[in-house]
Amino acid sequence: MRLVLTGPVIRRRLALCMALFFGLFSALSARLFYLQVVASEDLQRRAQSQWTSESAIQPTRGRILDRHGAVLAQSATAYTASVSPRQVTDAARFAELLSPVLDIEAAAIEQKAADTSKGGVTLRRQLPRETAQQLKRMKAEFAARGDDGLNGLYLEEESKRYYPMGQFATQLIGLTTIDGVGQAGLEQALDRYLSGKSGRVLSEIDGKGRSLGYGQSEYIAAVNGGSVTLTLDASIQSFCEQAAREALRVNDAKAVRVLAMDPATGEILAMVNKPDFDLNDPPRGDVATLTERLRNRTLTDAYEPGSTFKVLTAASALDAGLVSVNEGFYCSGSVTVEGGKIRCWGRPHGAETFAQALQNSCNPVFVEMGLRLGTERLYDYLEAFGIGQKTGVDIPGEAEGIVISRSAVKRVDIARIGFGQSVAVTPLQLLRAVCAAVNGGNLMKPYVVKEITDAQGNVIQRGQPEVVGHPIRPATSETMRALLEDVVTLGGGKNAYLPGYHVGGKTGTAQVYVDGVVSRERHIGSFVGFAPANDPRIAVILIVDEANVPVDFGSVTAAPYAREILEKSVKYLGIAPDTDEPDPVQVSVPDVTGMDAGEAIQKLEDAGFDAVLDGAGSRVLRQLPAGGALMNEGALVMLYVEGAAPADGRVAVPDVSGMPVTEANRLLRSYGLELAIEGSGLARLQFPAAGTIVNPTSRVRVCFEPP
Repeated sequence: MRLVLTGPVIRRRLALCMALFFGLFSALSARLFYLQVVASEDLQRRAQSQWTSESAIQPTRGRILDRHGAVLAQSATAYTASVSPRQVTDAARFAELLSPVLDIEAAAIEQKAADTSKGGVTLRRQLPRETAQQLKRMKAEFAARGDDGLNGLYLEEESKRYYPMGQFATQLIGLTTIDGVGQAGLEQALDRYLSGKSGRVLSEIDGKGRSLGYGQSEYIAAVNGGSVTLTLDASIQSFCEQAAREALRVNDAKAVRVLAMDPATGEILAMVNKPDFDLNDPPRGDVATLTERLRNRTLTDAYEPGSTFKVLTAASALDAGLVSVNEGFYCSGSVTVEGGKIRCWGRPHGAETFAQALQNSCNPVFVEMGLRLGTERLYDYLEAFGIGQKTGVDIPGEAEGIVISRSAVKRVDIARIGFGQSVAVTPLQLLRAVCAAVNGGNLMKPYVVKEITDAQGNVIQRGQPEVVGHPIRPATSETMRALLEDVVTLGGGKNAYLPGYHVGGKTGTAQVYVDGVVSRERHIGSFVGFAPANDPRIAVILIVDEANVPVDFGSVTAAPYAREILEKSVKYLGIAPDTDEPDPVQVSVPDVTGMDAGEAIQKLEDAGFDAVLDGAGSRVLRQLPAGGALMNEGALVMLYVEGAAPADGRVAVPDVSGMPVTEANRLLRSYGLELAIEGSGLARLQFPAAGTIVNPTSRVRVCFEPP
């Protein structure tokens, strides 16, 4: 029986087929629309990522320089080792070959090399040049003999931050992350100028990540970072670093802070905080220590200054006409204010003039000065000197200090502020105020950035001296210079006396609070001074926190080390001694670079110069001033030495053979070592022997014999 399809059936089936074809066509059209219109950008990007490779070109981070061009921070070349897993033929063997060179466990390398889902994986960053060269040689040798064991290994250059001076202005300069991004200090604050802008290279690759020789590529050059020149003077910074290390060690102190400034301009010449660390080897594994030692306590930590604050009280009282230099006073050893007894620091001074009271650092007299000034006048002068205010320095993290508000201050507080209690200042704040008291009465805005230039040398920013106030009259400032010189020559600042030079200054011993109570055992000793007294070129404040010695007055713990800084600095600055002798003879400085340290010192002394070593080693890397420069006889020449210095802070004992006692002692002390003398004459034997690695406080026994 035959099935006969009638017209309606055929039409229904034909309609169904047409509907199916139309549905399929619509679905395909919709899919094509989605792929070509809706998802086109995403698909294009994914496709490009599969056939192109993008490599970043890191810019060279700009340098940080001292005022004379000495490099304090610069970028050096390092290398990154990476693997392209799709090109590795045997991940286990690849890992076995690289493990000892990269100092990474083979299992970790194998895991990365076997992950073919990734086009490239970093194995290790910041490789030194020597390791990179070894890997390049290995890869070339394998390729030469047709061995594919190291296929997929790549080396790319990157930048590593390097600090030539090492443990030098640590908190001021700061550091960067491993990626070269500013992390602390000026490295962070000026990152936008130093970092530059990354470039890139786009190239076409095959399925295994290999570049196509006939493919297209795109190159966008990196823009290198600019350079920053500081007001810092590397030589004066070295003097301060050495003095701070010595003060920290000898006083067994908790910390030491040092600042040096040009009183006339507000330029910061040196900034030291001890303890610190070598910027090339920061304690990244100990976050607490790293954070603590990166804190720039010269401008972040306020403290009660004690007697150094009497400089400001004296200047204010004299400027207001409330006291004269020769006015008489009587110190009975204490004074009572609002029922509270305020004692002098030692025995009663008896009858004394105001000038002598400043020399004696007599508390009762300065209590009287605070009370004579009264709340309104005293606070007007404090504000004029910038106390309780940020100085506006171009360094991050500055604190304001602490001053009781006018509305809350009591008469006893005014009395205590007069001699440096009941008020807290930062070292930078106090040094700036003292500079205003002796520089003619100009309150300067301190600054440390002298100039910022781009990669082409165009000046972007330049620091300039800026007067922000006039707290006292020039005549008052002249009187203060004379009074503070007498403090050093006749009073409590004698340990800062410098024969042949006019030095002014004031010592201070401040109290420390423990659990809210004044400690009898802990103090902060300090000295603030300037030279020459008649025309200040440099001002220094040195603070010793909590010295662990029987006598912890600032005159003992701080003044001698400030004297060292001032002595070296005035000689370095070419300031001749103020005597009646004929003008000093100008002598050409010998060139001693490359010499042994002992030989260099002897050559300089034979030519009539004094020498100071900076660094750990026995060979002179460079000198300041350079050979051939004309300087006065007796001037100071800085010798920067280098050698094998262990990373753990220990030092290599220098060779002192053939040196006299004074020269051997100077060389050993520059390493932080102590000299034990046996006999006299020239050094013949030493124990430990030269080159022995010891702790920096070790004693070296030297046998001297007649020549």
